[in-house]
Amino acid sequence: MVDNIPHHEAQQASANGLQITYDSFGDPADPVMILIMGLGTQMIHWSDQFCKLLASKNLRVIRFDNRDIGKSTWMIDCPVPSMWAFIGNSLFRKKVNAPYLLDDMADDTLALMDALNINKAHFAGASMGGMIAQCIALKAPSRVSSLTSIMSTTGNRSLPKAKTRISAKLLKPLAKDIDEYVAQSLKVWKMLHGEHFPYEHERVEKVIRESRQRGFNPAGVARQLSAIIDSPDRTLGLQQLQMPSLIIHGDIDPLVPMECGIATAAAIPGSTLKIMEGMGHTLPVQLWPQIVDDISELTKAG
Repeated sequence: MVDNIPHHEAQQASANGLQITYDSFGDPADPVMILIMGLGTQMIHWSDQFCKLLASKNLRVIRFDNRDIGKSTWMIDCPVPSMWAFIGNSLFRKKVNAPYLLDDMADDTLALMDALNINKAHFAGASMGGMIAQCIALKAPSRVSSLTSIMSTTGNRSLPKAKTRISAKLLKPLAKDIDEYVAQSLKVWKMLHGEHFPYEHERVEKVIRESRQRGFNPAGVARQLSAIIDSPDRTLGLQQLQMPSLIIHGDIDPLVPMECGIATAAAIPGSTLKIMEGMGHTLPVQLWPQIVDDISELTKAG
C-alpha cells in the first residue's frame, strides 16, 4: 500500500553555494532515485502519490526545488534576460546571455548529493529536468545508476520547436493577482495536457495555488529559460553514455515535440524509447502506474 510509504518532511541543504530545499519518500536505506522538475515548476509538481508509487518499488525518492524557484535560493543578483532577447533568439537564434546554464543546475544537484552523502543515484527528469539529468550523466557518469529523460530533448537546435500558440502563452507576462494567475496557468496546463486524458482541474489548481504561495519567481523562470536556450547541444556527449537509459515522450507533446524524444533515444546507445499515446507535456495520472513500472525496470538494470 502506497499510503504506508513514509514521507520525510522538507529540509534545506547547502549545495554549490545555494540553499536547496528537498524532501524524500521511502526507506532511507533503499537505492536513491532523484527527481528533477522542469522550467518554472517546483518539486511539488512531482505529486506525492507519484513519489510514493516510485518509493513502493524499493527506492528512496528525493525531489527538490531547482535554483531560482520555490523555496530554494533565488538568484536575485543575476540579470533577467529581456523579452527582446528572447524574441531575438526566436527570430535570429541569438544567445540571450543567460546568467547561468543547465550545467550549473546539474552542479547544484551533484552538490545536493554530496550534502546528503549520496555517492550514486538513479535520475528521472521531466522537460528541463530531463536536460539537467542528461548534463549530470555527461559530467559525472560514475554517479548515475540509470537515466530516465521524460518529455525532454538533446538541445539540438534543428529539432522541431514548440507550437507557436504555446510559445506565445508561455512568454505572456504572468498575472500578479492570484486568481488571475491561477486562471492563466490552468489554461496553459490544459493546452500542454491535451484532450486525450481527462484534465484533472481540481488537482492541477491545487498544485498551482500551492506553488504560487511557496515561491512565485517570474524572474527565475526567465533565467531558467535562458539557461535552456544558451546551453550547448548535448548530442555528441550523449552518444558516449554507457548506462541504462529510458526515454519517455508523449505523441502529442505541443511544447517539446515527440521528435525530440526520438532524437534523445537515438543519441544514447542502448536506450529504451517509450512513446505514450495521447500524452502531451504533462504526466497524466492514468499513465503513472506504467511510467513507474518502466522506471522501476530500468533501475533494476542499473
